[in-house]
Parts: sequence; C-alpha cells; structure tokens
Amino acid sequence: MARPARLRPRVAAAALAKDPAFGPWVERIGPVRIPRLDLPPFAYLVRAICHQQLAGAAARTIHGRFVDVLDADVSPASVLSASEAAARGSGLSAAKLAAVRDLAEKVVKGDVRLDDVDRQPDEEVVRRLTDVRGIGVWTAQMFLLFRLRRADVWPVGDLGVRRGYALIHGLEDPPSARELEPLGHRLRPWRSAAAWYCYRALES
Repeated sequence: MARPARLRPRVAAAALAKDPAFGPWVERIGPVRIPRLDLPPFAYLVRAICHQQLAGAAARTIHGRFVDVLDADVSPASVLSASEAAARGSGLSAAKLAAVRDLAEKVVKGDVRLDDVDRQPDEEVVRRLTDVRGIGVWTAQMFLLFRLRRADVWPVGDLGVRRGYALIHGLEDPPSARELEPLGHRLRPWRSAAAWYCYRALES
C-alpha cells in the first residue's frame, strides 16, 4: 500500500499562490508553517482531547497536570491504571476522562489500531478515531493535518476555516459546511495548506 500524500509546505504554497483569491494571502503570510509535534499517536490524541473546547493556556495547564499524574508515561496502560480521583484532580472533566479511557481501552483491545495510521488513507483514520467516545470528525481531521501532516484535509466543519475562507474571498458571510465542501475541489491536492491559510488570515 502506497503511503498517503504528506503536505509539502513550499510546493503547496507555490500552488496556492497561483489562485486569484489565495495568492495575495500567500504573499502576505508566507509559506506554510505547521509546527512539528512528534508525539506518539496515542499521546497526541490524549493531548487533543484535553484541548477540546478550551482556550490554549487552560488546556496546556490541564494537559500538563494530567501528564504529571501519569508520571510522563502517556500510554494506554498508564491511563487505565491511573485513579479517577487523581485524573479528575488534574482538571479533566468527567467527559474528557471517559474519552481518554475509552481510547486507551480500545487501543489495548485492538479495536482501534494506532500503530499503522501513517500508512492508512485519511478516510480509514477518521473511521477508526471517530469510533472512540469524544473524538469526532473535527478532532480526527486535526490529527490528520497537524500530526500526520496529510496533504489534502479539508475541515469544512471548522468555523475558523469557514470564516477565513469568507475573508479571503471577500464574502459577507461564511459558507456553511455543505457549501464549503465543493468550493475546496479546485484546491486539491493541497487543501490542508488552504485550511492553514484560512486560519492565518483570521489572525492577520
């Protein structure tokens, strides 16, 4: 099985620079810069669950405390052996703790494989991850984009992407997820980079 295409930042930026709408923003913002966070897939997903629906500083604090509870061993075994009181004491909500434990249990049982996600197509990665309690399509897509650095992720359910797309194209209102899906067709195979520019456009 051929490995799925990974994002090539300079090639993607050069391609989007030719797009009438994205071109000026590529020139203004510069090349794609996705920071590397090379955590193992399980540890990365635990971090992603901790960060869901929280501001950056608060999420980092809670995640850091939870890692301390695990003695820096963010593995399925350590998650399942940690006491609920200690885990909740880190600031994790009951729902997030349930999600982290469900992930750990499914990995241990072999219901969700993470050891070969680098070789799996995007659709299969999303299918696996969304089988875990508390992990939806958006979280799975962020895993594809920022951890696996896949080339063609198009997270239309992300309000930031929709708002950024509207700004880049001079639209009065952001498109809906359903509307945005076909609008990304012309941006293949570099929709991950397009999504990144949508995020950065809002910040600029």
